[in-house]
Amino acid sequence: MSKIKMATPIVEMDGDEMTRIIWQLIKDELILPHVELKSEYYDLGLENRNATDDQVTVDSAKATLKHGVAVKCATITPNAQRMSEYELKEMWKSPNGTIRAILDGTVFRAPIIVKGVEPLVPGWKKPITIGRHAYGDMYRNVEMKVPAGSKAELIIFDKDWNPTDKAVIHDFGGGAGIVQGIHNTDESIASFARACFEYALTIKQDLWFATKDTISKTYDHHFKDIYDEIYVNEYDFKFKQAGIEYFYTLIDDAVARVMRSEGGFIWACKNYDGDVMSDMVAAAFGSLGMMTSVLVSPPKDGKSAYEYEAAHGTVTRHYYKHMQGEETSTNSVATIFAWSGGLKKRGELDGNAELAAFAEKLEKATIATIESGVMTGDLYCISTLPEGQKREVNTQDFIREIAKRL
Repeated sequence: MSKIKMATPIVEMDGDEMTRIIWQLIKDELILPHVELKSEYYDLGLENRNATDDQVTVDSAKATLKHGVAVKCATITPNAQRMSEYELKEMWKSPNGTIRAILDGTVFRAPIIVKGVEPLVPGWKKPITIGRHAYGDMYRNVEMKVPAGSKAELIIFDKDWNPTDKAVIHDFGGGAGIVQGIHNTDESIASFARACFEYALTIKQDLWFATKDTISKTYDHHFKDIYDEIYVNEYDFKFKQAGIEYFYTLIDDAVARVMRSEGGFIWACKNYDGDVMSDMVAAAFGSLGMMTSVLVSPPKDGKSAYEYEAAHGTVTRHYYKHMQGEETSTNSVATIFAWSGGLKKRGELDGNAELAAFAEKLEKATIATIESGVMTGDLYCISTLPEGQKREVNTQDFIREIAKRL
């Protein structure tokens, strides 16, 4: 049987630990037997990031802007323990943070729904997609410890370093404390808004946006104002044509509404809110291993860039077991869907219907495997299928079971 050909490469970002092993298994068992894979490969494993002074991460992000589609394996963000474990030159930044900053993107995460893995919220019938602004706020903060007797001020300077505005943050008096400065930019907020509006039109779902503008009357309200202006001027007519709605509310009201909803919408969140709520939604739908994640850049010259990845980490505990020769049962579904998402988007952009159809079949085969009762240990523990109708398999056998159904 001839393999499916690709006209344009996808950017392939390899990663770390157990997910790196799964990455190769997926390629060998599920993709390469069917697709003549055309990829531009970047090794984002921590050893190579260290060897290249993290230039490989920057290069992979720029390649994504060039080619339009990337698939990324989970990677280590080093801490003090990793510094000594990998003998690093320095504590390199999060690869995801670097890539998000270069793509100026928004992260969209949605649960993968399968029979037998039921949401903990009974009313949720459809996926809830979290759109997370991936720039600024506390993730680009400046923070300090404040000695007793100090006073902290916020001062704005113009381009010539003349002070133009000043406000007292707090007079600490006789006590010590802490202080933090955060920021965002109009350009990034506008990119976030457009990415969410465009994604809503793409998947034809309502878009919710929430901040706390009643308390943060300048910072959060500015997000709301930019969203409102862009919606009215650029998307109101398009949304009405598509039969979908844009809706703004306060973040606490949004949480209450989400819990009472049946799902089936996009929830746009500021950076921290999206970080927290995406994990909450993933856990409530069953597992972080059952979550899709795509980073979408705002349109430039009419084109966006897309980077697909798993929404979880490198599964370190399983990796250490694997390295000791022990059997693991690691959930590969999110990584498989990263590959299928990237291949599907590549097919759509290139008009390659055969490639897009293969990606759809890969997803259906993955879901069919789980619904037939074959699953990894994490799903086995929460599956509602009867005991006689489900069985736990190891990491490799789960992927091979999917291959049988392709």
